[in-house]
Amino acid sequence: MITSTLKNIAAMCGGQLLAPAAADIEVAGVVTDSRKIVPACLFVPLVGEKFDGHDYGAASLAAGAAGTLWQRDRGPAPEGGVILVEDTLIALQKLSASYLDIVKPQVVAITGSNGKTTTKDIVTALLESQYKVHKTQGNFNNHIGLPLTILSMASDTEVAILEMGMSGRGEIALLASLAPPDIAIITNIGESHLLQLGSRKEIARAKLEIAEGLKPGGLLVYNGDEPLLAEVMGEPGFQAPQEMRTFRFGLAADNDDYPTGMMAHSAGMSFTSHLHAERAFTLPLPGRHNVVNALAALAVARHFGITEEHIEQGLGGLRLTGMRIEVISVPCGLTLLNDAYNASPTSMRAAIDVIQAMKSSGSKIAVLGDMLELGPEEERYHREIGSYLNAEELDFVFTFGPLSTHIAEAATKTFGPDRVFAFTDKASLTELLIAKSTPKDIVLFKGSRGMRLEEVLGSLNAHYQQT
Repeated sequence: MITSTLKNIAAMCGGQLLAPAAADIEVAGVVTDSRKIVPACLFVPLVGEKFDGHDYGAASLAAGAAGTLWQRDRGPAPEGGVILVEDTLIALQKLSASYLDIVKPQVVAITGSNGKTTTKDIVTALLESQYKVHKTQGNFNNHIGLPLTILSMASDTEVAILEMGMSGRGEIALLASLAPPDIAIITNIGESHLLQLGSRKEIARAKLEIAEGLKPGGLLVYNGDEPLLAEVMGEPGFQAPQEMRTFRFGLAADNDDYPTGMMAHSAGMSFTSHLHAERAFTLPLPGRHNVVNALAALAVARHFGITEEHIEQGLGGLRLTGMRIEVISVPCGLTLLNDAYNASPTSMRAAIDVIQAMKSSGSKIAVLGDMLELGPEEERYHREIGSYLNAEELDFVFTFGPLSTHIAEAATKTFGPDRVFAFTDKASLTELLIAKSTPKDIVLFKGSRGMRLEEVLGSLNAHYQQT
């Protein structure tokens, strides 16, 4: 984490230290939540529509914070190590950019509609065998989370692996200006944020802001199966950095790297690729979409000179952020697939592909929740998912939420009414799911974050833990 004096912190964020006697006070780490104050931290009070962190500035200093930023328009500052700034958010961002410039790690930035967190985890696993790596924790990938991620980085970090998320145009451009990438990855272009952006091409333009932010000579690793990316890069408005290099990955054989063999098994996926034809790698994740994510990570590993032996070891030790096709094996034999973190049509189809390809001695059950923020065509996208479900590969379909009734209606046409159940009440869904399931089953949970399907998973898991 950042460690410095209040005097240096003020210079780094463009602020004014009000008390000269506090100049040499040591700061260790940055906190924006007054409930998480730790000794010697810097408190950054942010201002939102319904809150103002300045209300807790004096209490944070009393609780042990070494200092606090203070926005000039927020009235009299408390006594102590106060740094006066024009805007606390902008000052936080300036501070992170200054710290990044001091540490000087190589920056691997990752964006995409789906798969960016999984890809981040795989890249981390491959690089940390030979480098000191720091990565985004959880979903700290926006204009506040990215600076906090950078400021929590150790001073000897060699590679910073940073997620860059967005909901509209200009957001990734800002993040890339705060942390200009040496390498940028675009995992794919899906339907997330159609409500805000209106079209998949506009989503592609927003994602490609990460490429425009590359350092001169930087490497863009992108999904070559998505024609929109090449189309947008050919537009007059796209500003490629000087001497930008590109690498295309995907399923199609015209990419720079693509799978030449894939096999699903209980441990995940084994695969070979065009550039790794002599060695089969085992990825402890189900689904061919995760093999595609791994190909992007392999491209980064090659750039950093990671050997195939270390790649194999890294994949074997992969640690994943929770709720992204997390496989939970219950002692009684039940298998739970937890992919309840988020959902779009692209990721929903990928999760369905996973469970439909799995072998089971019992039933295969899909529990699907609403996909949110899809814009005016949301009903159509949900009906298409219902039609995508294969009645020969799945036994039961449960849906939760008002939009998911359209999934159920479309699925009923091929499954029949006795195998599809639509709910808007979570307790009723859970009750019937427990009644219909057995210890030999595989159950997939997939929906947008707001649907909180992990609550149903937890109830089902608890039931079978007791049997």
